[in-house]
Amino acid sequence: MSNARFHIPDVAGRNYAVFGLARSGMAAAKVLAANGARVWAWDDNTASHGKAVTAGIPLVDLYHCDWAAVSELVFSPGIPHTYPKPHPVAALAKQHDCPIIGDMELLARAGTGARFAGITGTNGKSTTTSLIGHILKQAGISTEVGGNLGTAALDLQPLDGRGVYVLEMSSYQLELTTSLVFDVAILLNITPDHLDRHGGMEGYVASKLRIFDRQGAGQSAIVGIDDELCRGIRDRLGGLKRQRVIPISAVGRAKAGVYAESGKLIDDMEGAALPEMTLADAPRLPGAHNWQNIAAAYAACRALGISAEQIVAGIKSFPGLAHRQELIATIDGIAYINDSKATNADATAKALACYKPIYWILGGRAKETGLDGLEPFYPRIAHAFLIGEAADRFATALQGHVAFTKSGTLAAAVTAAHDMATRETQPGAVVLLSPACASFDQFANFEERGEAFRRAVLALQSPSATAAGGAR
Repeated sequence: MSNARFHIPDVAGRNYAVFGLARSGMAAAKVLAANGARVWAWDDNTASHGKAVTAGIPLVDLYHCDWAAVSELVFSPGIPHTYPKPHPVAALAKQHDCPIIGDMELLARAGTGARFAGITGTNGKSTTTSLIGHILKQAGISTEVGGNLGTAALDLQPLDGRGVYVLEMSSYQLELTTSLVFDVAILLNITPDHLDRHGGMEGYVASKLRIFDRQGAGQSAIVGIDDELCRGIRDRLGGLKRQRVIPISAVGRAKAGVYAESGKLIDDMEGAALPEMTLADAPRLPGAHNWQNIAAAYAACRALGISAEQIVAGIKSFPGLAHRQELIATIDGIAYINDSKATNADATAKALACYKPIYWILGGRAKETGLDGLEPFYPRIAHAFLIGEAADRFATALQGHVAFTKSGTLAAAVTAAHDMATRETQPGAVVLLSPACASFDQFANFEERGEAFRRAVLALQSPSATAAGGAR
């Protein structure tokens, strides 16, 4: 073993296939190699081959290898391994009874002694993950934050028993993780998303529930109860009495949990219903959806032994997260908000509920649900600017309800929205990028889309333009 960031037991001298050489795959390949495994790495994108060669990672064509000699396949979570159709490499592994795992599984096997906090749900994962990490760091706890958000699991720094790994867990990652036990596991909410990858809603819910697998006494399951599915999950977990179950809510009381009521955060985890903070004192976390994120983070940090005072201080000092209702600038009294992370209608609803009047930029590659459920927010929309593949579909949905312009590109939409909002001078006006769509028709990811919005906004010519934080 040489320069291993983590010690992964029982891999030395064995063959490990790694498919997908983006950030998580490359990190896994490097750690396995450093632990003495014989790595066979491959990617359908030949541009990634050069990175592997430069890093000293051997390339082996996994379409034409001896699968009988492979101990396990480390698979990129972004590539289908079951639905709607298994990738051919996954199919070959299954044909030869080769286990398929992800990088999170390797981190779990490293046995660092650190505690683990895992966060999943359809919406709010990244904000909640970042907020928990921020609170723990402010409280002086050695903390590493990553997973589906930011840093790949095996690129994180090793921690000892005093540290905490705070990991955003996608449904894809949970499916490829078989032994990780979360000391604190959070399920924020469930609404339809990625259904094609899970064979329908039942499979999607099952993948999310895996975050609670193997929990027992001394561990905590934090469950949002603001949707019917999650209320049922809370009841089911509570009935099993395996771990502590802590409900959270942004819209009503959560007995023995944490909730928002009358603009305050209430801690009822010990049955005392103590008001701990005024939610308006967290300006970077606006709206009821963020109240759920705050409640989840508060409950998680209390379960990890942090005092209420330290948690509240961390919440108040949280700087916010790029691409999640991020204020880019205020120009002539008009706020420009980057909510590029809103890749489905449910996420966009959270932003639309926070502002009025809204010059709304939306579109991209539409999800199955389109704009379903956003109708109650249409009176808040001054004008919509449609971009990307979904423009025609969304124009049909908005016809007769919201005035719209087919702008085509994001840059054109920003210019048009700026011009219209400046002419109309409505008090409280907001130009909001909240696309309700994936970005892949015009951008590599939601981050690239958000940065394009940032550049377009900051390029607007106005002597009274004030930037809010610049690039992050």
